Amino acid sequence: QVQLQESGPGLVKPSQTLSLTCTVSGGPITASYYAWSWIRQPPGKGLEWMGVVLYDGSTVSSPSLKSRLSIFRDTSKNQFSLQLSSVTPQDTAVYYCARGLRIATMDYGLDYWGKGTLVTVSS
Repeated sequence: QVQLQESGPGLVKPSQTLSLTCTVSGGPITASYYAWSWIRQPPGKGLEWMGVVLYDGSTVSSPSLKSRLSIFRDTSKNQFSLQLSSVTPQDTAVYYCARGLRIATMDYGLDYWGKGTLVTVSS
């Protein structure tokens, strides 16, 4: 079965770049028609979808984060990554990676999730 695991520093300083990697096992991230997403949940708030890289390498980002967010993949390592620049304490959250399915323009539910990793933005 597919497993996802987030990794990266748990503490980032304000104004710096938050970087996380999701390692996928059990299936290639290039397989049609999977979509690989980043989602976060700030303390006391709901889930926020951040962005996605599709099986073909194309990406889509949330409009609220687009100017600061980069999502990319490394197919040789079966990984996809997130970089969020110019972070503030408001970016403190549990960050998740998850698998979805996109066929044409239609999205299906996120069926596999990582366990999440807490990233704190603080001096």
